[in-house]
Amino acid sequence: MALIIGVTGSIATGKSHLCAYLVEKYGAVHADADKVVHRMYDPGRPAFDRLVEAFGGDVVGADGFIDRKVLGGKVFGDKDKMLQLRDAIGDIPAELFDLVAEWRDSLAADQVAILEAVNLIEGEYMRRLDLAWLTAAESETAIARLMARNNFSREEADQRLASARKWEDRAPASDHVFHNDGTLDELMAEADAEMASVIEAFKAGTLPKSVWHAWREQNPPPKRRTEGAAKRS
Repeated sequence: MALIIGVTGSIATGKSHLCAYLVEKYGAVHADADKVVHRMYDPGRPAFDRLVEAFGGDVVGADGFIDRKVLGGKVFGDKDKMLQLRDAIGDIPAELFDLVAEWRDSLAADQVAILEAVNLIEGEYMRRLDLAWLTAAESETAIARLMARNNFSREEADQRLASARKWEDRAPASDHVFHNDGTLDELMAEADAEMASVIEAFKAGTLPKSVWHAWREQNPPPKRRTEGAAKRS
């Protein structure tokens, strides 16, 4: 059975760089949860029709796919419409659980798979994964990166960072925290060291259960509305 690692982190902390490196260096299979969700409402899938019915035909772009920018403009800042959107898309956790189950069934025992998910810690995805890795950076580091990478003003960078979850809140539920305030070379060197340790333990059958499980027992998720989404254990 393959080793499956969940990777999360706030904006400008190096999460995508870490995942790309694991794919290149270790041949890891990788899925970005956001992109998996986007595929849930491709034309021909049930969520496509539900979104059109709920939000209007103008959410369909010239290419026949849902225009996420138009859709986002209809729901941004409106809690009720965000709930309506979630219900229309369908059971997102089940979609990701199905993906992980497919990995468990199809990947070789010496393979590594990476699920990149913004809500990895807060959701229930870790119930099916082996480890949770978190990328982190100090605020000033992240702000400088946003200003350089996205051409943001200081105010824009501050606003974007203010809306992100703090890494300190996620660290207790993470098996390893990559403090990525240095160079990419330093991040990759840390990834190599951690992978060597994890793979050795995994092959020996001594890899401990993710600390996420103990954290979740102390921090149960809030109850959520479930209309429109099929329940799946």
